[in-house]
Amino acid sequence: MSGSARFALAATGAVACMAWAVRGRSSSVFGPSVWRGAPGAKSVALTFDDGPTPGTLKILEILREYGVKATFFQIGEQVARRPDIARAVHAAGHEIGNHSHSHPNMALKPAAAIAVEFERAQQTIREVTGQTPAFLRAPFGVRWFGFRAAQQKLNLTGAMWTVIGRDWKLPAEVVSRRLLTRVNEGDIICLHDGRGTLEDPDITSTVEAVRRTVPSLLQKGYHFGTVTQLICPMK
Repeated sequence: MSGSARFALAATGAVACMAWAVRGRSSSVFGPSVWRGAPGAKSVALTFDDGPTPGTLKILEILREYGVKATFFQIGEQVARRPDIARAVHAAGHEIGNHSHSHPNMALKPAAAIAVEFERAQQTIREVTGQTPAFLRAPFGVRWFGFRAAQQKLNLTGAMWTVIGRDWKLPAEVVSRRLLTRVNEGDIICLHDGRGTLEDPDITSTVEAVRRTVPSLLQKGYHFGTVTQLICPMK
């Protein structure tokens, strides 16, 4: 193999390794992170990103109907915009996670900017709801240099996912089928009760997917809990 070929191969491998470090669901390169619970109990964690939005209330109704608890990774700007809905999530007994203040892609961001994003969101969520998040989820699942320091300062653990519904672009029946054919015990399921920082997005696909999926998983014998309950079963 020529020197140029070896260089190209090494460069390709380096790029692949960096891509996994940034977005790999099991990666903890940039800070402590979880992406699933331990197998053995038929438990899963249902999570929602990008809220709160008006559509969040419809999801809360479905979860209340079936007695299911979930984790909502909320955006600081959305919490400030819809404090009543953020408080409704907390009042219903759901867990709230930190999903940054303005939902930027963190790749290539300076460490100080990353820290500010999560600090502002943490403060807003705590002041509005009274709940202090224990987990953060990076927008788009993209982590970068500076995450570890931000997590340590705020005492946060990263939370990725095992199965993602792609509900922001797929119809409800496809989202539900995707989840029902892929979910296994210990999985963290990722859906979205918002669409980035849009003020009043159409999340019909997500709502209908939840309406279809939750009772089906319950019928299969699955139990739902928050990310904290899935990772730390005694809590």
